[in-house]
Amino acid sequence: MTEKSKIAVIGIGNILMSDDGAGVFALRIIEESFLMPENVELIDGGTKGLELLPFVEGKEKILFIDAVNFGKPPGYIGHLTKDEIPDYFATKLSVHQIALPDLIGAGRLMGVLAEEIHLVGIQPESIDTGYGLTPAVEKNLEALVKASLEKLRQWGVEVKKKTTEMKSVL
Repeated sequence: MTEKSKIAVIGIGNILMSDDGAGVFALRIIEESFLMPENVELIDGGTKGLELLPFVEGKEKILFIDAVNFGKPPGYIGHLTKDEIPDYFATKLSVHQIALPDLIGAGRLMGVLAEEIHLVGIQPESIDTGYGLTPAVEKNLEALVKASLEKLRQWGVEVKKKTTEMKSVL
């Protein structure tokens, strides 16, 4: 096996705050339904924030999956690049207003930030206390998973399906 880049896929969110948990739920579907090569690490980032720093050190590419307030209808799927994440969160109210920009800032400061960082996000309808997703976000959870897998494929990751149907983890 040739040396391949080290990639982290990090699902972010609080599963006890409705749509805020979409990134974690999407990561669970990916983990349950797809086989990843050895160079790809799937990480449940939950609400860790800066505690994720050791997990991103040494990675060449990082893919975040998260609920993001894009100011669009619930379930909208959007993308942000490494340079857009801090600026976007500085100007928009986001579900994780501090965690990602701080993580990226600390990584830059320490010189351990991956060359390529991408965020695939879904517009939440509600981040109120409660387990499970709203119907609009749940309906587009598969689209969030597909968009995340497509980014991995663009990075040269060979993703193989474990089963013929995606299983629900809600």
